[in-house]
Amino acid sequence: MSDFGSKVLDYHFNLPKSLNLTDGVEMLYPFDQFETIATMRAFFTKYYQDSNGRHFIYGINPGRFGSGITGVGFSDPLHLEKYCDIKSNFAKRVETSAAFIFEVIVAYGGVEKFYSDFYITSVSPVGFVKEGKNYNYYDDKGLSQKLEPFIIDNIQTQMGFGAKSREIVCIGQGQNLKYLQKLSDTYDLFDKIYPLPHPRWVMQYRRKTKQVYIDQYLEVLNAFS
Repeated sequence: MSDFGSKVLDYHFNLPKSLNLTDGVEMLYPFDQFETIATMRAFFTKYYQDSNGRHFIYGINPGRFGSGITGVGFSDPLHLEKYCDIKSNFAKRVETSAAFIFEVIVAYGGVEKFYSDFYITSVSPVGFVKEGKNYNYYDDKGLSQKLEPFIIDNIQTQMGFGAKSREIVCIGQGQNLKYLQKLSDTYDLFDKIYPLPHPRWVMQYRRKTKQVYIDQYLEVLNAFS
C-alpha cells in the first residue's frame, strides 16, 4: 500500500488536462510544470510519507498566486520556503490567504503538527481563470453543473487516501459551504461540515481583528484532536 503523500501525488499528476467548461473559462493546471512537480514532491514526501489518516480541509479551488503555482493547498512559494524549508525558483510574492493560513498553522503548533493532523485540499483540484482573473467553480451555475461529476469523483477519491472521519472543515461560509452541503446531502459525502471564514475575506475586510479569526480556526481545528 502506498503512503498518503504518494496517493496525493499520483492523483494530481494524472488529473485530466482539459474539462468541459463554460465559455471564456480556462483551466489553471500546474501539475505538468517541472517546478510545481518538484515542489509538490518535496512537500508531500516531507509531511505525508506515512499511512496515517488526516482530517480534511476543503478550500474552493486553486488560485493563480497560491496553490495554482505550488500545487499545495493554501500555500505560496514564500511561505513554503520560510516555514517548510522548501525552496523553489518561483517568484516569492505573498498570497494573502496563504499568509493567514500559515499564521493559523504556527498558532496550532507548527507545520509538522498541523500537517500530521490535517490535509488541505479543494472542492475542485484544478483552478480556473476568466479574463485573466481567478474564477471559482461556483461563480457560474453552468460551470458548477458541468463540473459536478468531476468534483464528486475528486471528493470521493481523495477521502479514500486516508480521511480520519467523514467530518470535514469547509473554508468559506458562503457559496463553497452551500455547494458542499448540497452535494453531501445528495450523495452522502460527509457526516458534518465545520465552516470557517475564508482567509481572503479576513485579510481584506477584517485584517485589524484577524486574531479573532485565527482563534476561531484554532477552536475548530482543536476540536478534531
